[in-house]
Amino acid sequence: MKVDRRSFLGLGLGAVAGVAVSPVGIKLTDDSSIWTQNWPWTPVPIDGEVTYENSVCSLCPGSCGLSIRKIDDRPVKIEGLAEHPVNDGGACLHGIAGLQYLYDPARVKTPLKKNGDKFEKISWDDAIALVAGKLVDIRKSGSPEKLACIADKEQGSVSGLFQRLLKTFGSPNFYTMPSLESYLEVTAEALHGEGMTIGFDLENSDFVLSFGAGIIEGWGSPVNCFKANASRRARHAKLYQIESRLSNTAANADKWIPIKPGTEADLALGICAVILKNNLFNGGATANFRGGFNKLAIMIQKDYAPSKTAEITGVKASDIEKIATLFAKAKMPVAVFGKGRGDGAQSLKELAAVHTLNCLVDNINKEGGAFVQPQSEYLEFPDESMDSIADAGFSKNKAGRYVNQLIEKVNESSKPVVEALFVYNANPCYSLHDSKSVKQAIGKIPFVVSFSSFLDETAKEADIILPSHTFLERLEDVPSCAGLAKSVVGLTKPVIDPVFDTKHAGDAVILIAKALEGSIAQNFEWETYDECLESVAGGIWDSLSEDGYAIISEGAPSGSVAVNVSFLADNPATIQAQGDYELTLIPIDNMRLINAGIAASPFAIKTVSDKVLKGSDIVVEINPLTAKGLKDRGYATLTTPMGTARVMINLNEGMMPGIIGMVEGLGHTFDNKYVSNKGINVNDLIGPVIESGSGLDAAFGIKVKISKA
Repeated sequence: MKVDRRSFLGLGLGAVAGVAVSPVGIKLTDDSSIWTQNWPWTPVPIDGEVTYENSVCSLCPGSCGLSIRKIDDRPVKIEGLAEHPVNDGGACLHGIAGLQYLYDPARVKTPLKKNGDKFEKISWDDAIALVAGKLVDIRKSGSPEKLACIADKEQGSVSGLFQRLLKTFGSPNFYTMPSLESYLEVTAEALHGEGMTIGFDLENSDFVLSFGAGIIEGWGSPVNCFKANASRRARHAKLYQIESRLSNTAANADKWIPIKPGTEADLALGICAVILKNNLFNGGATANFRGGFNKLAIMIQKDYAPSKTAEITGVKASDIEKIATLFAKAKMPVAVFGKGRGDGAQSLKELAAVHTLNCLVDNINKEGGAFVQPQSEYLEFPDESMDSIADAGFSKNKAGRYVNQLIEKVNESSKPVVEALFVYNANPCYSLHDSKSVKQAIGKIPFVVSFSSFLDETAKEADIILPSHTFLERLEDVPSCAGLAKSVVGLTKPVIDPVFDTKHAGDAVILIAKALEGSIAQNFEWETYDECLESVAGGIWDSLSEDGYAIISEGAPSGSVAVNVSFLADNPATIQAQGDYELTLIPIDNMRLINAGIAASPFAIKTVSDKVLKGSDIVVEINPLTAKGLKDRGYATLTTPMGTARVMINLNEGMMPGIIGMVEGLGHTFDNKYVSNKGINVNDLIGPVIESGSGLDAAFGIKVKISKA
């Protein structure tokens, strides 16, 4: 079979035709100089035998099963894997385009050491020795807690190895980036206790009340959500979407409820007030409430009566009454939180208030409701042996519970809070609010080690880069971390030998630990990461290796759960947007872009609508009533307390008056002409707002003014 550039391009376009997103349209052909070359860095496969290998995507928390078509042992096409428990044959745009990451010009091809303002190549042996030497010095100084790590997630064996290294070194400072899974866990901890998480049975619910969750815009496990939403009509299920913008999810819903941004918690409590007042709650369920339920009930009915809630949120009192009644009387209702993809800034008050709705109507651990269950503990690492230095350092308090608190503490201190920082599968200099301050904090840390596959915004600030394999080049467990009703662990498999001189991050951690010698090395008995994974995943290894996945739990958990409402009973304040301007800028999630971790592929960027990105100009959405003389497709200047930006205008009646929407996932600055320097990073314009009582960055947006450019 001859596969030339034209045929290879056809494979990609044919694959996209099966994607569960809207048609990509003429946008894909608007740059013939790019498309006729079909990404010039991508080699053309030669003739050869056609084979297929199964794997799992790790580009987002969805953890979809993949089928990779290969010609002469070179992968040429990615499709969804049929009968996989997460996606059952479906695949999103990013998974299908995953091959582009193999040969991306922004890939780090070998270990690098910063020399002045430039990077120079070094060997793996030298790189590991440099990292180990710096860590030895920190430990000798008596401050092992000044080693920190920022990773994408807490679950999984690679994160487990980083945590093991920090603990045996003597540091409690392991951090994860904001994610839907982290918000599920913090909500479950606040209401149900430590070690718990929450899943949502969207596939069986007959009434989904979504507080801004982008069900078809990348929330949770995207393809799983696509499928659950697609079956909604046949199941006669309803979707009510509460958000300030007519998103694709809102347009697809049975009812869109426009709301003033930042008041979602107030609306949830207003709905609770109606349920309580009209005795629509389940008495048996409220018997499980602790922490001042009577106090909470009195406060809610007083402060969140429909008339008061309507004034706060902009939602009519009659609509609040109707929504509450429909939700409480549905057979299998579920209230879903997490605005957009669910991985941006969130308020614990909002998360807890929305989930309290599920608790009030007693659809916890029942089909079609919310599942509250222990976090998956499928890995069995040996107990650590700690020396006195490790014991002393690990017992000290963290430099803040959340990564935004770490960044703030580093910037505020005149002395180094962190002496060395590891960054894995994360890009905080791009993904966190006030990216300038984040970059400043990273710059204050004397020694930064990046394990990135790409020379992204954070990797550019590192002193040493130990480049990792892409997900197509490595073996790794991939737990589902997206609020699924079932717990599934997938297995990525290397479908191609490493293209460049990269290394599995797990192997790099093991090498660093062994170079540190002593008690630290003794805790890393494995010679390779593959050996480690097979050992610590022994309980499910047969399923992982044979089927490519293991189902840890499925179906509704049994039993009721206690509900501690003390956080809400103390009536935390509603978060206000930073600034004094009249308008509010909010971020928008777009299925074709990625805001956290890895950047979107060149293919995905080319599918972005002209109403989002026109050439290199970012397009913002604004209601004509708010525009006040600004012309559609004209230019304007946005000003927030964080900075200014030149933007193009898209007049859109689907955006509530007084609000401006800007898409997330653009404005990258690393070396990839197909992805970088297109639009701006909305995180440059939004500053963090720390929620009292939780410590979360809950900035849903920021105050802004707009004027003609």
